[in-house]
Amino acid sequence: MKIMKKVLVAAMVLWPFMAYSLNDQPKVDETMVAKIREEGFQRSQVMDIVGYMTDVLGARLTLSQDMKRAQAWARDKMEKLGLVNAVIEPFMDYGAAWDNEYFSLHMLEPDYQYMMGFPLAYTPGTNGKVTCQAVLAEIQTKKDLEKYRGKLKGVAVLASPLVAIDLAALPQGFSRRTDEELKRLEETVIPPAPRAAPPAPVNPDLVRPEEKIDFFKAEGAVVVLQCDGGSFGIVRGFGRPGVNNDKWSREKDLASMPIIEVTPEHYNRMVRILRRNIPVKIEVEVRNRIGESVEKASNVLGEIPGTDLKGEVVMMGAHFDSWHASSGATDDAGGCAVALEAARILKAVGAKPRRTIRVAFWGGEEQGLNGSREYVLKHFGDPRDPKKGVTPDYEKFSVYFNQDYGAGAFRGINLQDNEFVRPIFAEWMKPLRDLGLTTLTIQSVGSTDHVSFDRAGLPGFQFLQDRVGIGGHANMDFYDTLMPEDLMKNAVIMASFAYHAAMSDARIPRKTVK
Repeated sequence: MKIMKKVLVAAMVLWPFMAYSLNDQPKVDETMVAKIREEGFQRSQVMDIVGYMTDVLGARLTLSQDMKRAQAWARDKMEKLGLVNAVIEPFMDYGAAWDNEYFSLHMLEPDYQYMMGFPLAYTPGTNGKVTCQAVLAEIQTKKDLEKYRGKLKGVAVLASPLVAIDLAALPQGFSRRTDEELKRLEETVIPPAPRAAPPAPVNPDLVRPEEKIDFFKAEGAVVVLQCDGGSFGIVRGFGRPGVNNDKWSREKDLASMPIIEVTPEHYNRMVRILRRNIPVKIEVEVRNRIGESVEKASNVLGEIPGTDLKGEVVMMGAHFDSWHASSGATDDAGGCAVALEAARILKAVGAKPRRTIRVAFWGGEEQGLNGSREYVLKHFGDPRDPKKGVTPDYEKFSVYFNQDYGAGAFRGINLQDNEFVRPIFAEWMKPLRDLGLTTLTIQSVGSTDHVSFDRAGLPGFQFLQDRVGIGGHANMDFYDTLMPEDLMKNAVIMASFAYHAAMSDARIPRKTVK
C-alpha cells in the first residue's frame, strides 16, 4: 500500500503533462455557446430560482430546520430540471440543530425606540419577555472584571465600546472593478506570497470572548448586547464565542446566555446615554430552538450524466448554507442559483456531455468549508496525507468551478497558481468577452469551497467577480440586493465552462502537488 501511495504521489507531479498537453489546442464549440447564450439570456430562470431560495425558503443556517427544508427543495428541484442521482448526502456530525423562532428588542427609557438586531447562533433564549436596565461593561483585561463584580445581576450588559461608523462609505456606494484594477490583476505574473501572519503572542491578562460571557452569566446578567460592525443599518453576527471549538454542542449552547448583535447606530445611542449617567431600560424577548441530539450536516448533489467518459466528472457549485439574520441572497443563494441555472441551460439545449457534470450545494461553508472539505476527502482523498492517500475517483476528476465572492458579474477567473490552464481558459473566454469576462490572473483566492479541491491537488477555481451589493453575514442580504443581469451572465459563463471541460479530450491539467 505504501508503494502504491508513493506511485500515486509521483503521478500527481507528472499529472499536467499526462492529462493535457500544452500543444493541444482547446476547442470552442461556437454553436453550443450560441445555444447557451440564447437559452440563458432569452429564457432565463435564474431569478425565479434565487427568488424562491431567498423569499420562500429564507435563511439556511447549517442543520437548521430551514436548511433541511431548503435542501429537500433543492434535491426535488434538481430532479424536476432533469438532473439524475439527486441526493442529500450527509458529511459529518454537526452538533445540535439551532433555530431562531422569535426576536424582539426595544429601548423603553429614557425614550422609546425599536432596536434593530438579531441573536447570535447557538445561544439560548430569554425564557420569556424581559424588562431590565442596561449596563455598559467595557472589559479588556482580567483586572477590568473586578469593576463589575456584583453589579450585573438582572441587567442587560452592553459589552462593546462605542462603535466607529464608516461615514465615507455612505456616499461611495459600491463600484465595479475598473479596467485599471483588472489590468493590474492580469499583469501580476508571479503569484503573491501567502499573507499568513505569525500568531500574535498570547496576553494572559486579556479576557477572551468566551470568558466574558461566562463572567456575565456567573454575575447574573440576563442578556448581552454587542456590536461588531461599523456600517449604518447593517448588523453583522455569527455564532457564540467558542462554538466552532466545541463543535456546536447542545450543552454549551444551553450553558451560554442570550447574545444579541445590534446595529451600530442603535447600539451607540444606548452607550452615549449611559455615559451621561442616564439610565437605559430595555425590553427583550428571544425564542431559540436547540436540538435534542447530535445530527449530521449534509450537501445536496445532482448530475447531468456523461456519455463515453461518464466515469469522469466536472463539478460546479456554491455553498447553500447562510447565516440566520437574512436569507443569504449574495452569500450564497446567488451562487447556487447560478450553478443550478447553468445545469438547467445545458439540459434545455440538449447538451450531451462526455463527462458527468455534477452540481453541488455545499453545507457548513460558513463554519469552515466543512461540507466541501469532507466531500473531497471522502470521494477523492488527499495525496498530501500518507495515511489517507487518494481514491480511484481522484484520477477521474477534471475540475470544479465555484461562485461565492458575492453575486457580482464574473470578470475573469483566478488561476489559483495553475499556469497550465491559462491557454485553455483564455480560449474558452473568447466568445464570452463581450459579457465582461476578460481577465486571467494567476493569483489564488481562499475562504470558499474551491479551496477544498485545491488543497487536495485537484483543479478548483473561483471566478473573479465584481464586488457589489451589501455582502453576506448581515441582516440586509436579501433578494433586492441582487442584480439580475449579473446572475444571468454568470450562469451562461458557468454553463459554457462546465460544458467545454466536460467535452474536452483531456481532463483539466493540475498544478504540481507541493
